[in-house]
Amino acid sequence: MTDSLSALERAAGTAAAAGRWDEAERLWRQVHALDRTHAQALLSLGVHAFQRGDAKEALELLGDARTHAPFNPMIPLTVSRVFRELGRPEQEWGAIIDALEIDAYFLPGLLARGEFLERQRRPRVAAAVFRDALKVAPAEPQWPAALRRRLEHARQFVNADNEALASFLADRVQATRASVESVVTDRWDEAVSILAGKSRPYHSECHQLHVPRLPAITFYDDSLFPWMGELESYTDAIKSELQDMLARRGDEFVPYIQYRPGDPVNQWDKLNHSRNWSGFHLYAHGRAVPEHLAQCPRTAEALSLVDTVTIPGLCPNAMFSALAPGAHIPPHTGETNARLVAHLPLVVPEKCSYRVGHDRRQWREGKCWVFDDTIEHEARNDSDQMRVILMFDIWNPLLSPAEREMAAELAGAMRDWRAVGDGV
Repeated sequence: MTDSLSALERAAGTAAAAGRWDEAERLWRQVHALDRTHAQALLSLGVHAFQRGDAKEALELLGDARTHAPFNPMIPLTVSRVFRELGRPEQEWGAIIDALEIDAYFLPGLLARGEFLERQRRPRVAAAVFRDALKVAPAEPQWPAALRRRLEHARQFVNADNEALASFLADRVQATRASVESVVTDRWDEAVSILAGKSRPYHSECHQLHVPRLPAITFYDDSLFPWMGELESYTDAIKSELQDMLARRGDEFVPYIQYRPGDPVNQWDKLNHSRNWSGFHLYAHGRAVPEHLAQCPRTAEALSLVDTVTIPGLCPNAMFSALAPGAHIPPHTGETNARLVAHLPLVVPEKCSYRVGHDRRQWREGKCWVFDDTIEHEARNDSDQMRVILMFDIWNPLLSPAEREMAAELAGAMRDWRAVGDGV
């Protein structure tokens, strides 16, 4: 009896999956004849009756199914669909709520709730429900095929609501924003974006030394770096040395990402050992590259002007960073917020851009900027030419001399600990 029932269940499921509805209904009726309390048979027969247009029989079968499986949210959700077709919105809503009371995270139920509210012309409440549905849903590649179209609609609906909300908020605070100091207006633009759901907060994420209680500032104000103007005056000399290096020693521009076989490369798989992002190193992981510095004396002279950070095994770093046409450096974060990273753009074609957290900028040849690389950042070269910058480390100016010494000491101690394995 049990074996034959199981065989009928499998056969009915296979027939339904293949779209052989008549065969599936016949098989489910056989299951129902053998077991009058079989909830799946009652549910499936209710669906078949609904497909035939017999709403009365569908509701009777679904009612019996719910009696025998009171904790299956799909049953009341199916009831809601019948009521929708009958044009009975109050009963439809009640059945949707019944499904979600069984399982508040039931994805089809959340989608049905949002869709109901959308049809009732309550777009803002519907958008909130669709947001919840998208949070519950798996990552897009794992979206269930049966729900993919509805999830895509939910995402588009939420995106449209986000844009409308951002516009509303920006308009509402426009007058107040005009009275805020220009140096901090970006933070309030980002606050609007976060509040509207268009972006998320970006925090400092360090792979090594994290200094607590430092603010997560994307691009630092130029006035904090008294050496910047003099460094920029070296742009032509540095660019000349760069062009000489490219002409005579271009093969020494090595891939910036070089993971060993077996290492997890994560987002770096497309750039691992690729010359799409390459560098000519002047300092690397705290050590000078004397031969390269000797070949670039004016560049070395310019770098001597800056507030160079010294952290054992980590800093300073300085290099000519070349990004090939069409290349993209994916979102990532750096090693420590004790240091900042500076860019001096040297060769910058159009269609090159940079993002740090919420802030997007375009390089301008000869104009230096400083940013916190422990905030998620990425670079794009959407042109058909090479982009090259001089990239180098400096101390975070918010650290006192004593704190700089502490950062170096901590990093050195950590390096020594790792060098002796488990410390035994």
